[in-house]
Amino acid sequence: MKVLKKQDWFHADGFPIVVERRDPQQPFGLHCHEFSEIVIITGGTGVHITGEDSYELKAGDTFVIGGERPHDYLNMDRLSLINILFDPTDLPMSLGDLQSLSGYHALFTLEPASRQRHQFTSRLQLNPAEIAESLRLVDKLDNELAARQPGFEVMAIAAMLELITFLSRCYRQTRNPTSKTLIRVGETIAHMRRNVAQAISLEELVAISGMSRTNYMRMFEAAMGTSPIKYLIELRIEEAGRLLRSTDQTITEIAFDVGFSDSNYFSRQFRKVHGQSPRDYRKRHR
Repeated sequence: MKVLKKQDWFHADGFPIVVERRDPQQPFGLHCHEFSEIVIITGGTGVHITGEDSYELKAGDTFVIGGERPHDYLNMDRLSLINILFDPTDLPMSLGDLQSLSGYHALFTLEPASRQRHQFTSRLQLNPAEIAESLRLVDKLDNELAARQPGFEVMAIAAMLELITFLSRCYRQTRNPTSKTLIRVGETIAHMRRNVAQAISLEELVAISGMSRTNYMRMFEAAMGTSPIKYLIELRIEEAGRLLRSTDQTITEIAFDVGFSDSNYFSRQFRKVHGQSPRDYRKRHR
C-alpha cells in the first residue's frame, strides 16, 4: 500500500495546506498518507473503499479522511472531486470558537470514526447552494496558495478556517438521522470545551446527548478512544498546560481555574498526561 509523504505533496516551503483538483479522478490504488484530507465530490459517481468497506459516492458528498486510514476510488463514472490536504497539527484548529461547534467535532472526528458502523450514511451531503459556496471558498484558498504573495499564509489559513467552519455549520444543519446522532455527541464535546472549568457530570452529558447512557458511552468511546470524563480531564490538562506556559499563576490557582478542586489530584493527572509535574513542565516550556 502506498503511503503519501508530506514532502512529496506539500510545497517546498512546508506550508501545511494543498488543494488538489481531480476532474476526473484517475485510478490511484489503495493508499494512506501523512496528512488529512477534506474530500468534496463535485460530479459523477464512484465507490469509495476504505480497507474492507465500500461506499457509493455522488456529487455533494463531503467527508474527512484521516492520514492513517487507507482508501481508494473504484467504479468511477466521470467522478470529479476536490482534495484539500492539510496537517491539522500545524494549523490553529483551536482558534476562536471553532472547537465549540458540534458540527466540527461531528464532521472531523466522530463521522470518520463511525463510518464503518454507519455504512457512510453519516457523511455530509451538500445541497447545490452549499456546493457552490464550498467551491467559492476553495477557489479563494487555492488562489492564495497559487499566488503565494507576501501574507499568503495568513490569508490561506483564514480561508481554510472559513471553509472548515462553513462545512461544520452545514453538518450541524443536516436532517440525516444518523448524522444527527453524531451531532448530539458533538454537542457534548462542544459543551465540555465551552465549560471546561465548570463541574460537569456524566449524567449531564448523557442528558445533552439525548441518548441512553449505554449508547452514549459506547459511541463516545468508539470515536474518541476514551470515556467522556477522561476526555474532560484531558481538556482541563490541555488548558492547564497553556496557562503554565503563558501566565505566572500559581499551580494551585491554575488547578482551580481549569476545574480541579484538589491541586494534588490535578498534579497527579497532569503527570499522567505529560510525564512530569506541572512545576517541571513550566520550567521546561518557559
